Amino acid sequence: MTLTKPRLVLFAKAAQAGAAKTRLAPALGMQGAADLARHMLDFALGQALATGLGPVELCMSPAPSDPAWRGMTLPAAVMCTSQGAGGLGQRMNRAVHRVTQASKEPVLLMGTDCPALTAARLVEAAGQLQSHDAVLVPATDGGYVLIGLNAPCPAVFSQMSWSTSRVSAETLRRMADLSMRVWRSPPLHDIDEPADLVHLPAGYPFSLFKKTTVSPICTGSGSSLFNRDCSIAY
Repeated sequence: MTLTKPRLVLFAKAAQAGAAKTRLAPALGMQGAADLARHMLDFALGQALATGLGPVELCMSPAPSDPAWRGMTLPAAVMCTSQGAGGLGQRMNRAVHRVTQASKEPVLLMGTDCPALTAARLVEAAGQLQSHDAVLVPATDGGYVLIGLNAPCPAVFSQMSWSTSRVSAETLRRMADLSMRVWRSPPLHDIDEPADLVHLPAGYPFSLFKKTTVSPICTGSGSSLFNRDCSIAY
């Protein structure tokens, strides 16, 4: 039996200073945070393409025609679509429905802020989706960095308290209520807060994002978020 290859859909915001990865600004500055967001987007696209699994789609906010994306060059093999209007759950649900119903493809839906989500891990998730109704790659902060589905599943996206530590657990609970066969991987670190920067891969070009205009944030004990002498450890 020939199995349909999944479509890899990456949800991404334009990497603009003051709009992208703003929670990293205390460590990197607004421009540094945006630069890191752009680098992680490039990395995520590269990993998705390296899998050779199926079509790779960048689902963009704002729409691909918006000036916010001006100057960004994407690989020719990447399809560009718009996330459209609505909350995060609405946009994710709409993308899953479009891919699984209109295109008749399984979907791996992911963000771009988890460098640990490598091509090998994407291949593993795709393989598990062949024998499960859903796959989930949780994040260590309680969210998730990837969800894979073979069919629409509005229940896992509607009225979800996004950006909380209960997202992954609640998603799994809802899937269990639907008697879905779910494969779950060990959790991975995504990069949202300054303390998460230590989880960037070895060799990551920290010098590209180093903050130079504002002093490091220190805790009350005199240690920084990164090391004990209150200097940011890149």
